[in-house]
Amino acid sequence: MNPDALLGRVRKLLAMAEAEGLTEAAREAYNGKAAELIAQYGIDRALLEEAEPQRMAAADLVVAVESPYARDKISLLAGVAAPLGCRLVHRTSRQREGTAHSAHLFGMAADIQRVQLLFTSLLVQQAHGLAVLRPPRQEDPRAFRRSWMAGFALAVAERLAAAERSARDRAQAARREESAESAEDRPSVAVVLADRSRRVEAHLASVYPRLRTPRIRQLSGSGGREGFLAGERADLGLGNRVAGRTSPAIGSRKQ
Repeated sequence: MNPDALLGRVRKLLAMAEAEGLTEAAREAYNGKAAELIAQYGIDRALLEEAEPQRMAAADLVVAVESPYARDKISLLAGVAAPLGCRLVHRTSRQREGTAHSAHLFGMAADIQRVQLLFTSLLVQQAHGLAVLRPPRQEDPRAFRRSWMAGFALAVAERLAAAERSARDRAQAARREESAESAEDRPSVAVVLADRSRRVEAHLASVYPRLRTPRIRQLSGSGGREGFLAGERADLGLGNRVAGRTSPAIGSRKQ
């Protein structure tokens, strides 16, 4: 399928998954198919660009993230970006009204597009989940919501990583068959993706030669398991306390 047509199907699936009043089973089905297709789109774009006479340069994009829960939203963005081959730097700056947060994304243009598409949809779906939450009476509602969002982001990251692995395996099997039939020696899918990753890392290093490693967040709320289920619909045994397993960034920098 044409990659652009495939991306159109992803947009339709995500739009259906964002609908209010949708059952969790239906939302899960739409999200699952969208994750599968968007992973295939990423592979298709990578292989098409690899065949071009000139190598594509890595790109970058700054995404402003609004309050409330800006840091938690950036954790979700990081959970989307990393499996899709992008890197993220969490930036903060002091403003008169408080701290402003932004995410500087680095990746190939097609992958940044994938990240934007998924993140926008998942923010809507996350908001639907937060709207119906009923934190325990004895617990700080903000702490509960933060831990719920961390569980949600973790489930999203694991699910996208699994979809990406499956898409790469299918593409590699297809490439082996094509090479056997045509006797043409072409680089493997793994080599193509590794080369793209090196270009992204080099671009990141040129903009941020020195980054601070962010400290892992420790969230005290008990909503992690419920949030994970909202993101994955499967109990993988998370406890009540959620450590910052989905780091808000690969690096952070204050402006």
